[in-house]
Amino acid sequence: MIEFEIDSASSAEFKAAAGTLRTAVIRSELALVQIDAPKNLATDAVAFAANIETAATGSHGDLGTGRFILLHEPTEQEQWGGRFRIVCFAKSPLETDLGADDQMSDVSWDWLTEALARHDASFSHEAGTATRIISSGFGTLAGQSDHAELEMRASWSPTSLEMSAHLEAWQDLVCIMSGFTPTIDGVTALNFSR
Repeated sequence: MIEFEIDSASSAEFKAAAGTLRTAVIRSELALVQIDAPKNLATDAVAFAANIETAATGSHGDLGTGRFILLHEPTEQEQWGGRFRIVCFAKSPLETDLGADDQMSDVSWDWLTEALARHDASFSHEAGTATRIISSGFGTLAGQSDHAELEMRASWSPTSLEMSAHLEAWQDLVCIMSGFTPTIDGVTALNFSR
């Protein structure tokens, strides 16, 4: 269970919906903390950051990370298709050959939509981008081996006031992108080097 503060000036509807996030199961691979929500995105907002725990990987350095923001407006927003919107970000290192694979963008989107389905998180108006980055060192960094990262930026509109399933699905995305299995048995994750 996660503890966090909800702005006392927030609407009753937002407080009720955001309060359901407290029942979300937090994955042991993640350190999840509340962060300041970006200003001017919506009337009401609550935000979280997650980082893969070093102890979960046994290595130090660049590990998976992500952000999750729940937004609310008192009136329905046409572009959202409702009064609530979730905006998220996830990033993880990849093996260079996986980063070069054009299908990784499609795969990462599938990881997100499958995680939402697995947690019965009902949604609409989904949108997102997947970015693969391959970096090569030059000059004094020429000895550094090539490395790759995968980034997913996505948003969707929850269709109920139960938000914990959405937070759990986003956690799965961060973990799957970092090489951990989903929260269901019988599914094998790709093994990413760190």
